[in-house]
Amino acid sequence: MGNQENLTPMSQGPIATPYDYHFLLQYVSKLGKDMFGRDFIIDDVDKPVITKLLAYFLKDKTVAEAEGLDLKKGILLMGPTGCGKTAIMKIMSNFCAAKDRLEFRSSNEVVLDFDTRAYEAIIQFTKKSFYSTGHPRVYCFDDLGLEPDGHHYGKSVNVMREVLLSRYNYFISRRMITHVTTKLYSEELGERYGEHIRSRMREMFNRVLYVDSSPDKRH
Repeated sequence: MGNQENLTPMSQGPIATPYDYHFLLQYVSKLGKDMFGRDFIIDDVDKPVITKLLAYFLKDKTVAEAEGLDLKKGILLMGPTGCGKTAIMKIMSNFCAAKDRLEFRSSNEVVLDFDTRAYEAIIQFTKKSFYSTGHPRVYCFDDLGLEPDGHHYGKSVNVMREVLLSRYNYFISRRMITHVTTKLYSEELGERYGEHIRSRMREMFNRVLYVDSSPDKRH
């Protein structure tokens, strides 16, 4: 992986990179089989998405820039149900430095926790989301937009909206990185969380999209 002469094929032509992306895709496939079983496969239609994610998590600045990725932002991974969004993000966590390893929570679990512990459930992802060194914890929230609203003293609360807004504030002040997977498109996210949050999400995230034809990996 350290060969400076590797060329990664991109839409605008080959790009010099220290990483062998052909080898890395094979390694991702191996990790997938180790983590999720031997039926795990990488479909050709998904390789561009996985290449983008590899460039991001390896902090390969040249390829990331060519792919329009900002390494200072998180990932908003969008795609149809069953295309493998959660699995690939869990695999990508293996390419992170220890301090940047992803901690996963389903958006639904966050809401259920809120119903039990109220705003303390939000604080753990915001004010208390730091290591003892002061480095922000990196969370990946799964299935954003499918969770119900939470409830506190009979009042309905859009819990994930509160989480995203608070983490945005720490993104600005402390460079706190957040990742998200969702089956919703940008317009639907705007309807679910409001245009204010949608605007903040543009600042927080790199959008990475699976194509609609990406097959359902659950079958």
